[in-house]
Amino acid sequence: MSKINIRVYYEDTDSGGVVYYANYLKFIERGRTEYLRALGFEQDDLIEQQNVIFAVRSINADYRSPARFNDLLSVKTLIEKVGRASLIFSQKIMSSKQNKVLFEAKITVACLSANSFKPCGIPSIIMEKING
Repeated sequence: MSKINIRVYYEDTDSGGVVYYANYLKFIERGRTEYLRALGFEQDDLIEQQNVIFAVRSINADYRSPARFNDLLSVKTLIEKVGRASLIFSQKIMSSKQNKVLFEAKITVACLSANSFKPCGIPSIIMEKING
């Protein structure tokens, strides 16, 4: 599991000071990127060296409680299932102050050829790190 902290800035909120719903998707995108980075993979290097990109195929999100301006949030990321050409991530955004789940999502990410955007197998070097 990977965990990153994110501070809610004014730009992340609506006029009521509550995090705008679409920004939770940005926060969990950062969580997945940092998960891969913690395994030793930079997404631009994956394109250049492995000719692969990861693209969101589907998402199931549950907004439980609002985050507000200046809150410190924790984004927790875990790979729940590994397929030949896909990963299913389980992600939570929690309030660091209240230790309460504010948002949960299951995200299916497909591995695609960077040239054709067609599905391809996840490279073995990545699979070894994930399963390792």
